[in-house]
Amino acid sequence: MTHTIQPNNPETTPAPDATDIPAAPAHTPAPASSVVPPALKRRIPKYSDLAPLMQFKKPEFSKEARLKRASTIWELRDIAKRRTPQAPFDYTDGAAEEEITLRRARQAFLDIEFRPGILRNVSAIDLSTEILGRPSRLPVGIAPTGFTRMMQSEGEYAGSQAAEAAGIPYTLSTMGTASIEDVAAAAPNGRNWFQLYLWTDRDRSLELIERAANAGNDTLMVTVDTAVAGARLRDVRNGMTIPPALTVKTVLDASYRPAWWFNFLTHEPLTFASLSRYTGTVADLINSMFDPTLTFEDLDWLRETWKGKLVVKGIQTAEDARRVVDHGADGVVLSNHGGRQLDRAPIPFHLLPEVKQAFTADNTDAAIMLDTGIMSGADIVAALALGADFTLIGRAYLYGLMAGGRAGVDRTLQILEKDMARTMALLGVSKISELTPDHVRLLNR
Repeated sequence: MTHTIQPNNPETTPAPDATDIPAAPAHTPAPASSVVPPALKRRIPKYSDLAPLMQFKKPEFSKEARLKRASTIWELRDIAKRRTPQAPFDYTDGAAEEEITLRRARQAFLDIEFRPGILRNVSAIDLSTEILGRPSRLPVGIAPTGFTRMMQSEGEYAGSQAAEAAGIPYTLSTMGTASIEDVAAAAPNGRNWFQLYLWTDRDRSLELIERAANAGNDTLMVTVDTAVAGARLRDVRNGMTIPPALTVKTVLDASYRPAWWFNFLTHEPLTFASLSRYTGTVADLINSMFDPTLTFEDLDWLRETWKGKLVVKGIQTAEDARRVVDHGADGVVLSNHGGRQLDRAPIPFHLLPEVKQAFTADNTDAAIMLDTGIMSGADIVAALALGADFTLIGRAYLYGLMAGGRAGVDRTLQILEKDMARTMALLGVSKISELTPDHVRLLNR
């Protein structure tokens, strides 16, 4: 039998008779959801409830407490800026010309997407690696930085000792403000490297090489991106000189940072790894000492002269990376000098996959290191995933140094180590060898 269901059309459906409408009950009970649970009923708090909450901590103003509160390298930078006069802080913080290269280098690490794996055992994270034939407890070392005791009076001694304690390499710059021998004595059990600028006077260069070898340095890192000094405009505007000049501006600046000036004036005047004293601008020093005529033949001379590991720093193309390896380099540092030389230079992090592919094609085991723009352990993990064997930090280490001397450098390395371990665990890898390019995707801006 077929039943026809009429549509409910309000225009055709007759209105119900009033007698069909049931009468409303005298009282409609409230919905169950409106009942207030006992825990949500207001009451006067008891002292026993408040006592556990009233734990007022005594303010701490010590250096140790100040550094402990810093959870990122950026926070160490903030502390450093408050405690360091403008000229040395800007020397560290700044870059060449419009500082485009530095901004791009940092942006490169921001423009990545991690691709984690799940359901992996990451209960134990191993951050150790091997670089240039020897172990390193972390995949990061301290890069060479010039005039370091100008940033904070402990300078290279703080850096080398912190590196020794962390089990990582430390690189002393030719323009470092401590001698090769003194740095080696300050960290006798550390792994010390020496960075070399080749001078016009080859005898002076040879003297430095011999001193580095005699002091136990196992690696020579020659920098090749400084034919002339870059236009570091912050230094020009600040009237930056070595040593800092006591002008009206610097005296006023010092009034807000008395600890820096007290340390600077009560310690040994700045001396250098490569010369005893110098007075003048940084740019004048570089242009008067460094050789703009360097060629690959000079690299051949270095290879014959230096018997340890040889690394070339300042590589900015894959072709040059290949050529220096052909001329005897054991490793390269992809670097644009922290953006402090040529503005709009190639970004090392972007160059990394191309160099890795070239070395793989050449079947070379030369080490690939990278610096510039690194401000977190996640940056380091990303570089390792894309093919770097090792990384170097310059500014990040100096921010810690300016923030608190040796303790500040220790804090820098603690922050980076914690960052790296956490990032690797969240990626689902327990050791560096498990990192692959599949863990990182470069985003298009």
